[in-house]
Amino acid sequence: MQIVTVNDVTIPHAAIAREVQNHQAGSPAIAWEQATRALVIRELLLQRACALDLVPEPRTEDGARETDEESLIRLLLEREVVTPKADDSVCRRYYDSNKARFRGPDLFEPAHILFKARRDDADAYAKAEAQAAAVLADLQRHPDRFDSLARSLSDCPSATEGGRLGQIVRGETTPEFETFLVVMEPGQICPTPVRTRYGVHVLRLDRGIAGETLPFEAVRARIASYLEERTWRRAVAQYITLMAGQARIAGFDLPAAASPLVQ
Repeated sequence: MQIVTVNDVTIPHAAIAREVQNHQAGSPAIAWEQATRALVIRELLLQRACALDLVPEPRTEDGARETDEESLIRLLLEREVVTPKADDSVCRRYYDSNKARFRGPDLFEPAHILFKARRDDADAYAKAEAQAAAVLADLQRHPDRFDSLARSLSDCPSATEGGRLGQIVRGETTPEFETFLVVMEPGQICPTPVRTRYGVHVLRLDRGIAGETLPFEAVRARIASYLEERTWRRAVAQYITLMAGQARIAGFDLPAAASPLVQ
């Protein structure tokens, strides 16, 4: 393995080995690279803090106290990386361009009749499919019988409520169930049985409620925080790249890999 140095200060292999445990990666080689990068950047920052004669001022947050090195790095970045605040106009432009991010979830109120069966039990699943098809044919002629059929036939606890599942949002049901649910009209009975890992369902959508976009005032602080954090991370990445270009780093190529380190 190559010896890694930062301005003639060696980063021991043992230190890199200890740091590896803090990096989840697809291979040991990638984890080693990430650990080395983290320690090279740490050494760069600490050397700069020392050159500026900074004195550690450890903070305690949620019961955890900063180490002196963590404090020095924080103080250094607070001093040397200054970024603008996100004003109303910047936040408003982001809001107008990304309104889908601030939209509440669509709500659905479905009802179903479940014929429970495991997919790996071919005979039971075929029986459930036949039962669902028969009930669906009956409902096509008599849709008003859905509640009574759910109460008498459904294998779901919702049977006592006529098959009603209450309000749900995307992601709360199986993908197969949701695929049909999101394209149905309120009051519609799905024209085909819905097959899932739980069995076979006869599905009805009672009500759909479109999610509403939150007003700008309700999300302005969240937008400002996000934009300021994003700007700060980019500035730190640039700062590290600049310092790396001015330093003597041997055994590791930092400049091309500096930016991804800013998490």
